[in-house]
Amino acid sequence: MKPQAQITVGEFLASTIALLSRAGIATGRLDALVLLEDVLGRDRAQLLAHLEIVLTHTQQVALARFIQRRAEHEPLAYIRQKTEFYGRVFYVNHRVLEPRPESETMIDILQHIATNTAPTVVDVGTGSGALAITAKLELPGSEVIAIDIDENCLAVAARNADRLHAPIKLIKSDLLDAVPAKVLKHAILLCNLPYVPDSFQINPAAMREPRLAIFGGPDGLNLYRQLFAYIKSANNKPAYVLTEAMPPQHDELNSIALGAGFVLARSQDFIQCFKMATDNSAS
Repeated sequence: MKPQAQITVGEFLASTIALLSRAGIATGRLDALVLLEDVLGRDRAQLLAHLEIVLTHTQQVALARFIQRRAEHEPLAYIRQKTEFYGRVFYVNHRVLEPRPESETMIDILQHIATNTAPTVVDVGTGSGALAITAKLELPGSEVIAIDIDENCLAVAARNADRLHAPIKLIKSDLLDAVPAKVLKHAILLCNLPYVPDSFQINPAAMREPRLAIFGGPDGLNLYRQLFAYIKSANNKPAYVLTEAMPPQHDELNSIALGAGFVLARSQDFIQCFKMATDNSAS
């Protein structure tokens, strides 16, 4: 889409929706409106009420660049360099997986099981830091540790923690390898590990995200097997382990957790909550 001498918001929307539709983008209208909001600094209702607004040359240039990237199936969050999670805006880039709405359920369950006001929470595979930071802000008395194997992810998480004023600790670690043993005792683990089977056909936008954060082996559960194997052998064990996986994977994940001495306490959508089999606390 090349800049024109004069184009209105209404004309831009019509041409952009058509362009994105041809590219196979089902959310073309919404995407165009979101990018208009960002570039013009006006909310959606105002734009739709004034379709006659004329775009400046500078605005057209910026929008054309963004729309071309979206037509190539780049995730909207990467184009905007931000996304919303649990009512807060997080910075994201192509180094991290975009936080998904289904992961918000993990925070809901965390708040339900955190029976004391100062739990220790460990976010395993933190990525953008969305889960760790949200946990800290929703449970201000908690001690939150965010770990990731990728320093680029930790840099993004640190940036988000600073911007959202969430004092969390960041550790580079392959799963729990570098986490002090004493930290794990009675902790709550938030584990949104890669769980997509290697042969699963993901959509074109997801293909632009880091493969390391998406695929988890032939059945998608390799990293969860490693995680629970580590927990099984550890002297200090967490009180709860929350996991995210596709519902058809839940039975197998339940078996993996049971083999490590953890039983299913709660399941909701993509999230399962496991607790120590010897723990008789309320679920």
